Amino acid sequence: MKDKAKLIISMLAFGTVGLFVKGINMPSSIIALVRGGIATLFLFVFSRLRKSPLDTAAIKKNIAPLLISGCCIGFNWILLFEAYRYTTVAVATLCYYLAPVFVILVSPLILKERLTLRKGICVFTALLGMVFVSGVADSGGISGIRGILFGTGAAVLYACVMLINKKMPDIGGFDRTLVQLGSATAALLPYVLITEWGNKLDLSAKGVVLLVILGVFHTGICYAMYFSSLKDLPAQTSAILSYIDPVSAIILSAILLNEKMTVFGIIGAVLLLGAMLASELSFKKKQKE
Repeated sequence: MKDKAKLIISMLAFGTVGLFVKGINMPSSIIALVRGGIATLFLFVFSRLRKSPLDTAAIKKNIAPLLISGCCIGFNWILLFEAYRYTTVAVATLCYYLAPVFVILVSPLILKERLTLRKGICVFTALLGMVFVSGVADSGGISGIRGILFGTGAAVLYACVMLINKKMPDIGGFDRTLVQLGSATAALLPYVLITEWGNKLDLSAKGVVLLVILGVFHTGICYAMYFSSLKDLPAQTSAILSYIDPVSAIILSAILLNEKMTVFGIIGAVLLLGAMLASELSFKKKQKE
């Protein structure tokens, strides 16, 4: 029960990331950089306090994919935070959840996995859901096109992270995340210095507080809770509970930001999330067998 509670709390927290980003009047690249830096420091201190040494042998063995995936995470955050600015939190989150679709589509080429009929149906259903979410069914045109493109781009980068992680089965989740977050921060630093040098920042008390919370709580504490909870939970339980993230993001954005979804949008959300959940549960079942 303790592990399940930690996973639920972390998923609920992840669902509020968009709400916090909406309240921070800073460039997305700076938000991503500070988030990664704070989270890396927090997780490193956490590993020292729990007296759990890093698996340096596994890290050295996988250093190249760790660095590449870390860069993908950093720029994935930038695109996701930009998506929040140009469309609703709900739509941006749902676009982001297209990442498993991209993994399924390229897995026959990269992972040599067979694209089964069930996976094909899940992909088609998810893409159909995305059509509804985009607004085509309501108005005949796509609303918030820039936000949708940014969210989809973030999904592509996260799909790359998922694929790379599948190639690193011999490194623990906590060690992998710590190095990836550190790599993301290192990759974002020169990018931010080049793009934001000389620009005036809005260092309001509200923005700074929200940014610290985003780094310490949402990324540091919740990542630690997330990975420590996965260790003893059944795979299907963790897969189902992970969908608290997008569902809570959609509900909270409607309540707190007054971002209402149309009937077609709701149908699209159900199709997309239902398809991805069915695909993930099928994969976890196969993995268990």
